[in-house]
Amino acid sequence: MAQFMFETDVHGLLKLDTPIRNAPPARWQRKAWDSGAHGPSPAAGLSPMKMANRSYSSSKTPSRTPGKSGSKIQSTPTKAGGDRYIPSRSTMHMEMANFLLTKENHPAEESPTKKEQQKAWAVNLNGFDIDEAKILRLSGNPQNAPEGYQSNLKVLYSQKVTPGSSRKNGRYIPSMPDRILDAPEIRNDYYLNLIDWSSQNFLAVALDNSVYLWNHASGEIIQLLQMEHPDDYVSSVSWIKEGNYLAVGTSNAEVQLWDIQHQKRLRNMTSHSSRVGSLSWNSYILSSGARTGHIHHHDVRVAEHHVATLAGHMQEVCGLKWSLDGRYLASGGNDNLVNVWPCTQGDSGNFAPVQTFSQHQGAVKAVAWCPWQPNILATGGGTSDRHIRIWNVCSGTCLSAVDTHSQVCSILWSTNYKEFISGHGFAQNQLVVWKYPTLAKVTELRGHTARVLNLTMSPDGATVASAAADETLRLWRCFEMDPIKKKEKEKAKNARSSIIHQGIR
Repeated sequence: MAQFMFETDVHGLLKLDTPIRNAPPARWQRKAWDSGAHGPSPAAGLSPMKMANRSYSSSKTPSRTPGKSGSKIQSTPTKAGGDRYIPSRSTMHMEMANFLLTKENHPAEESPTKKEQQKAWAVNLNGFDIDEAKILRLSGNPQNAPEGYQSNLKVLYSQKVTPGSSRKNGRYIPSMPDRILDAPEIRNDYYLNLIDWSSQNFLAVALDNSVYLWNHASGEIIQLLQMEHPDDYVSSVSWIKEGNYLAVGTSNAEVQLWDIQHQKRLRNMTSHSSRVGSLSWNSYILSSGARTGHIHHHDVRVAEHHVATLAGHMQEVCGLKWSLDGRYLASGGNDNLVNVWPCTQGDSGNFAPVQTFSQHQGAVKAVAWCPWQPNILATGGGTSDRHIRIWNVCSGTCLSAVDTHSQVCSILWSTNYKEFISGHGFAQNQLVVWKYPTLAKVTELRGHTARVLNLTMSPDGATVASAAADETLRLWRCFEMDPIKKKEKEKAKNARSSIIHQGIR
C-alpha cells in the first residue's frame, strides 16, 4: 500500500508529495498477516510441524510485504466504532450541573411544604435528590443510594476473589464408623450412664453386672469387676480426670472406687438408698445422683466420705456433670428440671441451686458444659421434649434451642471445633453434629438399629464412642483435626507446659 508524505508550502497550506512505495507495512497489517485473520497463510500447504515452525518465524520477520500481494490488495478492516472515547453527553447531567451552579447565586425563600414537594419531583424525575448532588466529590463519605435502589453490578463487585491456595472446603466427616465392638447384655435403660473414656485411653463399658476395660491403643480387653449377686447390675461409670481411678455406681445403691493399675477395689461408699445412675468428678470430690432424686458429694480422701447432699429433684437424677473449671455442677432429672449447683455452700450451710431451668417437657439426661465458654451449658430432653437448649448459667437465659425431632440421650462438646454432637433414640437412632452457635446441622451419622444410650469422647477429642441398645459400640472419627492444626496445637500445649514448669521451679 502506498503511503504519502505531507509538507507545507510557503503559504502554510498542505501539499501532496509523491508516494513512497518502499515504506514498511503498517503495524495492523503485519499483525493480521501473522495471525492468519486476513487471507490464507503462506504455509497452508505444509505439514503441521513445518507450518508451526514457519508461522513462528514469520511472526517476527515476514517473508514478503503484505501490501504487495499479487492476488489481492488488503484493505483496512472496518471496526465497529472509532478509536477515541467520546463521552455521551446525555448521561453527564449537563443541565443539572448548570442548574446547580446558577442556583447558588439565586437563593430562594420557599416554605418547607414547597421544598418537600420539589424534592419529591426531583427524586421521581432524576432518581436522586438534587440538593444532595454534587458535580465533583473529592472527599468525604460516598453518597448514599436511594432506598430500594438495586445496582446491576452488585453481584459482580460483591464477589470476593479467593486465591486457590487459601480456599477451604468443608472438612470430611466419615459417614461410617471407624470400628464396631460388640456389647452383649448392655442394659437398654435411658436413665443409666454405662460408658466413659479415660485420659489414659481406656474405655470403660458396663455390661449388665460386669465392667470391661478396652485399651484403645493395644486393643486389649480386661474384665475389671463382676457383681457378686446376680440380680445386681452396674448402673454408671465415671473416670477421674487423671485416668487412674474408676468410680462405679450400682443398682444396690453403692458407689465403688477402683484402682486400674492394680485392678482392685479401693473402697465402697454407701450413702444412697436406691440405684446410682449418674456420676461426675471434680478433683477429689465425686458426685453421685440416685433414683431418689438426691445428689451426694463424696470426698474420696477421708473415711467419712459423704460431705454434702443436694436435694433439688423430685425424681431420678439421670444427668450429672461438673463444669471444667469446677465452679458449677449441672444436674438433669426425670422431673424435667435442670439444676445448676455451686461448688460451695451458701450462708445457711446448705446447698441451693443458683439456676433452675424448667423449659424442658421431658426427662433431661443430656447435660454438657462448653469447653471454651465455662458458663455455657447444653441440655437435651427426652421423647416428649426432643429439644436441645443452650443456657447461659450466669444470666439464666436460654440462648438458643432446636427441635431435633428425636429423643436426646447424650451431648458432647468438641474440643477441636466449635461444634457439639448429640446421640438420639426414638425414632431415628442417629448421631448429629451441630455447629455452634448457629445450631446448624453439620452431618448425621447413622448405623445403629436401636436407640443411642450414651456417648463418650477419646482423650484427643477426635473420636466419639456411642453405645446403643442394639448391643454394639461404634467409634466415629468425626472431630479429627487437620494435621497442620494438630501440630500447632501440640506445639502450643508443650510451650505452655514448659512455662508452667519454669514458674514452679
